[in-house]
Amino acid sequence: MKSHARNPRTTSRRGRLMAAAVALVAVVAAVSVWLTQRNSSANESVSANLPAAGAVQAAPQSSNTGALTALDKLFLTKVRQAGLWEMPAGRLAQTHASSEAIKRAGMHLLDGHSKLDQLDREDSEALNVPIPDQASAEQQGWVEQLKNAQGHAFDQLFVDLLRASHGKIFITIGEVRASTKNDLIRRLATQANNTVQDHMDVLEDTGLVRDTTLDDVASTIPK
Repeated sequence: MKSHARNPRTTSRRGRLMAAAVALVAVVAAVSVWLTQRNSSANESVSANLPAAGAVQAAPQSSNTGALTALDKLFLTKVRQAGLWEMPAGRLAQTHASSEAIKRAGMHLLDGHSKLDQLDREDSEALNVPIPDQASAEQQGWVEQLKNAQGHAFDQLFVDLLRASHGKIFITIGEVRASTKNDLIRRLATQANNTVQDHMDVLEDTGLVRDTTLDDVASTIPK
């Protein structure tokens, strides 16, 4: 019978071919890994110098925010002057008032008009509209009256003066907010409306608002 034993030379040659194939596969795999890592690094480098996806650069704001009316300019002045006398009035409430409710109202005046005054000054600069650096003569007189009052007399005078003043400016705010074409003035009027509403609320919470004060405000409403 013929022998079926494998030829040693054939077996050896096949072994070398298989080893070479394995080595070639390993080299190809290593090259693929290296190329992948290099491309990844390159992409990261490029990405680092590009804006994030969805990022929007802030566009410069236009100074043209709508035509200003005479009422708009007057409103900037009124807001400024209101703060210039109502903030001192709020400080006086902390030392001259007998009621905690009056002191609380004074703190609301200080906080609200500090923020409103800052916004008013920023808008006046942006719109190139000059505003005063002092309260009107009448308003300065009110501050002097408050300085000379103490205790319950101060409390009543404080409410009389501040509730009447806020009621009258509240009417003006409504006119400005309803008719202005200027974005900055509209924003200021909205902020002023919220501030004045808060101040009227805390003044009314004192229980010292009198009918005569409300009648005085009503007399200024256009018929």
